[in-house]
Amino acid sequence: MLIGLTSALLICFFSLMIIVGWRCKKHATDVNGFVLGGRNVGPWLTAFAFGTSYFSAVIFVGYAGQFGWNFGLASTWVGLGNAFIGSLLAWEILGRRTRIMTRHLDTKTMPDFFEKRFGSKGLKIAASIIVFIFMIPYTASLYNGLSSLFNIVFSIPYWVVIVIMAVLTAIYVIFGGYMATAINDFIQGIIMLIGIVAVILATIASRGGLQAAVAKLSEGVAKMPSGEELNGAYASFFGPDPLALLFVVLLTSLGTWGLPQMVGKFYSIKNEDSIKKGTIISTFFAIVIAGGCYFLGGFGRLFADSDAIKYKDGKILFDSIIPAMLSELPDVIIAIVIVLVLAASMSTLSSLVLTSSSTLTLDVIAPASKKEMSEKQKVGIMRLFILFFVAISALLAVLKDTLNLTFIAQMMGVSWGAMAGAFLAPFLYGLYSKKVSAKAVAASFAFATAMTVMQLLVSFKVFTFDPETVIGYIFKSSINSGVVSMVGGLILVPLISLITKAPEAKKVEAMFACYDQKVMTEVKMRERLEEK
Repeated sequence: MLIGLTSALLICFFSLMIIVGWRCKKHATDVNGFVLGGRNVGPWLTAFAFGTSYFSAVIFVGYAGQFGWNFGLASTWVGLGNAFIGSLLAWEILGRRTRIMTRHLDTKTMPDFFEKRFGSKGLKIAASIIVFIFMIPYTASLYNGLSSLFNIVFSIPYWVVIVIMAVLTAIYVIFGGYMATAINDFIQGIIMLIGIVAVILATIASRGGLQAAVAKLSEGVAKMPSGEELNGAYASFFGPDPLALLFVVLLTSLGTWGLPQMVGKFYSIKNEDSIKKGTIISTFFAIVIAGGCYFLGGFGRLFADSDAIKYKDGKILFDSIIPAMLSELPDVIIAIVIVLVLAASMSTLSSLVLTSSSTLTLDVIAPASKKEMSEKQKVGIMRLFILFFVAISALLAVLKDTLNLTFIAQMMGVSWGAMAGAFLAPFLYGLYSKKVSAKAVAASFAFATAMTVMQLLVSFKVFTFDPETVIGYIFKSSINSGVVSMVGGLILVPLISLITKAPEAKKVEAMFACYDQKVMTEVKMRERLEEK
């Protein structure tokens, strides 16, 4: 029954995705339509596109399992941070100003924004290189966890699952561009909302209800950073390691402010009223999905007896914790979860490959072309690069699984920190401050890249630091170094802007004039009569 039910749901899901992609072809005839949906996308589609790009299988399977195991129920703070910092504040602080200035400057990608805002082609090239290098391992990581989930139902090779997901995602993105991605993200978001609620209720019920599950979890003994053992830490308010928890919250929440695939959603939204509505919708979505995922992961230690979550040497296999929790649930819940995780992965993958292909085409290939490229040629090249990026991500995922290339998983950990560290401060200050210099932006890029390279060298044990020292703690994980990259950028950009040549005042004033434009609206006849 489980195989038949899951197969039926997957066939319906895949068919719907392709139909949407085909129907959206009419919106993808030029660059503006293919990349931004004609800058006319409503609040519901934009909010769900933002949320589904944010939360993938990496969150549901990997991070929820890992952080839930490490912090217990306190990992729920990560989900709440994602909702209120990564979604609510991101929309409030970046949404309106991003939409207005990117339209005013006619920018379609983040590297293009850096060139036009700061008057430097070098910044555009540097930003494009950073996106190209660090987006690929990010896309490859999206397949993590799918194998253990599908093995609950199907006895098929992992590479088959990867190929199916990659091919179907490529089809609807190539056909319909951003609009197809946004509509499918909305559908996938609905599936995710229904699925996560069903999973939480079923999992807690399988452990005797919420009170019994929390009571059982409180029996666990955790080792604190000081070395002291504390009973009940996994059911406590801040968990066994509050500082490590804070770093996780900051990276996964504040990081969205500097990720091209996330900020790009504000480029396409229709109007300011849509931003207000989208803020509420996106925050609600994040509370349910992110809060729900990490809350669920917090009960992972109740399944510690399962052999499925352990390597042969006894170490914990974090990607298998959530699948182990699900394996005991009713067939219909498992079938829904399979579709849920696939939907989460495909939505994020589509957003990443569209961002990568548009950046490479519009910011690198087109400017380097000796002849002016037509809109049709640009869209054609973007479609080819979508195919290329999907194929590369699938190949890396297969190689990682087949050859056990752990460096790909490690690269994913630094991808988020590298891009967020490089772009967050320049983009944020670029929207609000008239005094930011191009050299300050370059310094932010250089600092984040240097931190990332050092983190990789430490991860591969080329360098080692005493974990008791400050520098040792910073490079203890890609999470810590990623947070330092972001915070460092926020400090460096204004400081270096003070000691370097200020941008040309007239040009900057012309850019910021877009925020002073008045919006004229028609007055309804009834309102006119009431005034009389």
